[in-house]
Amino acid sequence: MTNKLWAGRFSERTDKLVEEFTASIGFDARLLEYDIAGSIAHVRMLAKQGIISGDDGVTIMGALGVIKRKIERGGVELGVEYEDIHMLIEKMLVEEVGEMGEKMHTARSRNDQIALDIRLFLRDKTKEIIRLLFELSRAMVLQAHKNIDVIMPGYTHLQRAQPVLFAHHLLAYYEMFKRDRERLEDCLKRINVMPLGSAALAGTSFPIDMDYVAELLDFPKIVANSMDGVSDRDFIIEFLSAAALIMMHLSRLAEEMILWSTYEFGFIELSDAYTTGSSIMPQKKNSDVAELTRGKCGRVYGSLIALLTTMKGLPLTYNRDLQEDKEPLFDAVDTLTATINVNCGLMANIKVNAQRMRETAQIGHLTATDMADYLVRKGMTFRRAHSVTGSAVKYAIQQGKEIAELTLEEMKKFSEMLDVDIFNYISLERSVTIRTSPGGTAPVRVKEALAKAAVELNLDLLLPADCGRPTGDSPA
Repeated sequence: MTNKLWAGRFSERTDKLVEEFTASIGFDARLLEYDIAGSIAHVRMLAKQGIISGDDGVTIMGALGVIKRKIERGGVELGVEYEDIHMLIEKMLVEEVGEMGEKMHTARSRNDQIALDIRLFLRDKTKEIIRLLFELSRAMVLQAHKNIDVIMPGYTHLQRAQPVLFAHHLLAYYEMFKRDRERLEDCLKRINVMPLGSAALAGTSFPIDMDYVAELLDFPKIVANSMDGVSDRDFIIEFLSAAALIMMHLSRLAEEMILWSTYEFGFIELSDAYTTGSSIMPQKKNSDVAELTRGKCGRVYGSLIALLTTMKGLPLTYNRDLQEDKEPLFDAVDTLTATINVNCGLMANIKVNAQRMRETAQIGHLTATDMADYLVRKGMTFRRAHSVTGSAVKYAIQQGKEIAELTLEEMKKFSEMLDVDIFNYISLERSVTIRTSPGGTAPVRVKEALAKAAVELNLDLLLPADCGRPTGDSPA
């Protein structure tokens, strides 16, 4: 006979290879605190409903606390013969209080138990990741505020395009991470649903009170269908989708940190604390944190695809395939948490080379669009103005000049509409300042965006008088 808790039906012991192949205790042990919290709430409900006695409930709950401390101290070997964390805790409970411990599993299954554990775990981790995104956004906004007057080239196709404020560039990432926070907040609505009471798949005949358990565990709602309750992993896939987007945004930012910190760009210097050296080339300062951020993006993508693939062919309800949900989730959570955390420090400690950014913005005819706009304001059609300006740029390149370095006489070869005021019109400062459309790079718009971000992040910035001075601490 086998010694499993479910042994009644079986006449042979489980093969050792099967135990090793099917065991999840090696990774689901990190759900310990959630499994015990769920069990305590379940036992309290059983006692409240008279399904077990109050004395039994008190004894079992006390023993669960002892077991939790014992496992946390490392005094328990997590052998594969226990299969999973649920079976280990139940075995230890029976050893602790005797046959009374066997009452704990009344009116529930490992199917709804693990669904609860994962939701409790993911709820905590999602809140932590939202907090870290908040701190990363703060670091970004503070850098933007510190460098509010810095002009840099904006790029399309990785070619210099138009001058923008460096702060405006950073605030583009602020918007990305803001959307990421909002997505996770929305994910929480689907994570925060209590499944315990669904039992194996059909519910239970015992007079349980799921609303009471939900209240004990701080869930605002319970599942509407027991079959969905045990087989739903949409909330994990939704989280992984949001995590993949966050990693994509971090990877894009990392790519720019890598490019900007090269000698070829020279826009920023990364802190020594967030770079590493070469084993052979003494002069090297490598952007390893940013490079690993870019590389780890693929791990989180892999977790998402792995679980989507696992789920795509599963009939209702619980199937052992669902054991494969935890390792991708745990890895994605750990990867994402560590990546955001280290990038908070990376962003907070970059050193901006404002002079180099400005010098680069002055090369490459970045105000050519402004010349075309000037001609449009003089009455020329935009398409014609585009052609005239393109011809002027081609001429400037042939002369080894920037378009702003052409004389008025040279400019008039292309249009008599060009007058002496064109030189002010195509200066870097005016090019940036005049772009006052909503969301544009004009200083007035960037300061408005900073003020709004400061309010959203509870930051105290020295802002224009009409923007106010929000204060406060970050959310818990």
